[in-house]
Formats: sequence, C-alpha cells, structure tokens
Amino acid sequence: MNFDSADAITIAAAVREGKVSAVEVTKAALAQIAARDHQLNCFTAVTAKTALTDAARIDREIAQGNNPGILAGVPFAVKNLFDIAGLTTLAGSKINAENPAATQDATAVMKLKQAGAVLVGALNMDEYAYGFVTENFHYGTTHNPHDLQRVAGGSSGGSAAAVAAGLVPLTLGSDTNGSIRVPAALCGVFGFKPTYGRLSRAGVALLSSSFDHIGPFARSVQDIATVFDLLQGEDDRDPICTKRPPELVLSQLKQDISGIRIAIAADYFTKGAESEALAAVQKVADAIKVTEYVTIPEAHRARAAAFVITASEGANLHFEKLRSRPQDFDPATRDRFLAGALIPSNWYLQAQRFRKWYRDRVREVLQNVDVILAPTTPISAPLIGEQTMILDGEEILVRPHLGLFTQPLSFIGLPVLSVPIQRPNALPLGVQLIAAPYNEALILRVAAALEAKGVVSAPVIFNALN
Repeated sequence: MNFDSADAITIAAAVREGKVSAVEVTKAALAQIAARDHQLNCFTAVTAKTALTDAARIDREIAQGNNPGILAGVPFAVKNLFDIAGLTTLAGSKINAENPAATQDATAVMKLKQAGAVLVGALNMDEYAYGFVTENFHYGTTHNPHDLQRVAGGSSGGSAAAVAAGLVPLTLGSDTNGSIRVPAALCGVFGFKPTYGRLSRAGVALLSSSFDHIGPFARSVQDIATVFDLLQGEDDRDPICTKRPPELVLSQLKQDISGIRIAIAADYFTKGAESEALAAVQKVADAIKVTEYVTIPEAHRARAAAFVITASEGANLHFEKLRSRPQDFDPATRDRFLAGALIPSNWYLQAQRFRKWYRDRVREVLQNVDVILAPTTPISAPLIGEQTMILDGEEILVRPHLGLFTQPLSFIGLPVLSVPIQRPNALPLGVQLIAAPYNEALILRVAAALEAKGVVSAPVIFNALN
C-alpha cells in the first residue's frame, strides 16, 4: 500500500484486516516527514517515540482480536496550539516556549487517539493563529507543496501542507476568520469548519474566543466526515461547546442531493476576486446544475466588524505580554495586537450589536436555500513575502485580503467546508460550501456528490518536492 497517498479510512481498514501493521504505517509516515519536511517546514515537533509506542499497542489489540477503532493506525498531526501531553504548546510564539509542558491532551487529540489514530507531531502556524500565510518570524515559513516559492496559507498552514504533501492523511487546525479554509484552498485539500461550538476547543490556545473553531483537514470527504463524527459531543472543559446531541454524518454521505436547495453567493462574493476564483465556483455550480443566486447582505460590514472584534479580543488576551515583552512577538502579530488594544470600547460594542443584526439577516437567507457556494480565496497562493497584489485594478495588501470571503461567514459561526479544485498546470483553488448552523450533513453530502463526479479532489503533491 502507498501510505502517503491513501486516505485515512483506507489505511485503517488495512491495519484492522492485518494487511499492514500500525507500526509499519507509522514508520512510513515518520520516514516521509524526515525525508521531505525540511523543504516544507510543516512540523515544529515530531513525536516519534510515543507514536511508535501507540502503534505497537494498536497492533497488540488487533492480535488479541480487539477493534482499536475506526482510525486504527492512522497517522495524524495537529496545529501547535492543541495541547499534547508532554510537549509545550507553542501557538507559534517565542513567549510560549517558556511555558511548562502540557499535562494532558486537548479533547480533540484525545478523541482521535481513542479511535486508534497515532499522533506523530505538532504543526507550524502563524503566531497565536493571527494570520493567513504561516510566515512565522520565530519558526520559519511553511511552503506550499504545489510550489515551494509560495505560501501555504494560514494560520493553519502546516496542517494543510502536511496533508497536501502526503506526510499524514489527517490533521487538525483552528479557524477564527478563515484559518482552516484559506490554507485548505491554497494547498488543494479539504478543510472543514463546523458550526461554532459544535466541537470542543478544550486544550486549544485561543485567539478570539467568540470566533474560534477547530476542524479537520483531509484528502477525502469520507475522512472529513469520520473525524467530524468522532469529535462531536459536549465537553464540560469547553464552556461554549454545545450540549446538542451529535448528528453522525458519515452514513449520510451517499444520500441523494437533488432535494437540497443550492445557490451561488452573489454581489460581495463575486467582487474583488480574480476570474479564476469565480470560475472555480462556476465549475462546481455547473456540475450539480446550480443556477440560482442569493445575496448575503452587508457582508462587507461583517468583515469589517470581524476585524474589530478579533483585534480587540486578541489584544485583550495578550495585553500583559504586549506591555512587558513587545520585542518577543512576531512583529506582524505585535503590531496588529497593539492596534487592537487601541480600539475604543464603543467600536467593539457596536461591532457586536451589528453581529446580532447580521446573524438574523443571514438566517432569513438560509430559510430559502440550504447550501451556498462562494470562493474560498480571491486568488491562488501568493509568493512568499509578497506584500501587495492587484485586484480590480487596485493595489491591496495580500495578507488581510486572503480572508476576504471567509471572514463574513465565521463572523456568525456558520459551518463551511472548503473543497479543492485542482487545475492542470495551475495552482489549486477552493470553493466554500456554506449552510445554516448544525447543517453539516447537507454540506458533506454535496461535497461527496462533487467528489464522486471528480469535480473536487485532493491528490498528494509530489512534483515540487522531488
């Protein structure tokens, strides 16, 4: 079996059936990381010893006739803001490196391990998850596997690039304003941000508590659905985690989608993007015969309000260190936090009031449509270090505008999946599938239909690394 191109469910089935051992799979993943990550810079820590110990335990369970779980022997890695017992949670920062090691795994890490998955390491990110490029001042830039001269996106850049390059089939990331969806699109993989509060954030370093989500990256819809099912459930360790009963989606993937009302996001989501990004949306729409359009009102104001709230909450969280150790921050992060600390309180309050109004308006839109299509990013992956770009004849900053189409959606916690569009001799792009809160099953059913048609896919990228 070619471990670096198989999806997680395929690997786990082979391990459970005794076709390959969990130790063999884990050794293969560790070998790939050792051979190729020096070009990518996805990993900030590799947990080889504990990974091999866990893999050996899984093999013993299988030998004893036990089922170690649906992800038996599947290597995975997590963004370095998830607690891993025995490691210091860096969150991309120099300051956090002085903290003691975590004493227990984050809830999401624990649940994947309980399902038989094998943790092989922690992944690079923008400092404190505040960015869209993973050009980390302290730990270096993560490179895009499609073109090593280009960014992987962020802030979960290491998570997306590791999956795209075949280092591991599954990773976890976090999404505040687009930090799962942006790198998923730029690296050409599936990236899922469920409804706000649907998955526990316990043991995860936060940036902006009223926005932060966690979610998976993978190379198949089946893997995304499997991880989502495993991670659902209330958690007393996370006060915002919903008490709503889990709704398992894996068994629903093959259901017919003809009754699902799907439309294309118009107006705001058709402006400020390169034509190729809009063409990607049209490709998806044509494949499932979508011709209707809807308008999400005041999306531009939602994005502006998201900037205000994120900057204010992030600055408040790190205020003490901003005062005492400003020189130890990534300069790009520090300057945005300092700006956030200067935002008047009435601006923050007004942004929150607008948030409620906007949520009500979008809820009205979603009464008439089940799934909305929109670009994930306005452009494909920019070059590393690129500061500005030209869109609609106007020179604008690259970093903030990578979240142009993601911020108005996470602003009110909607579930969104970025599906990858591969293009011959061109960089990949992403298309967002958006639904009302707790309608993850509808999104994943549409994605599965698109995958079955070959419209969306996430093949492992080898060319740039050879």
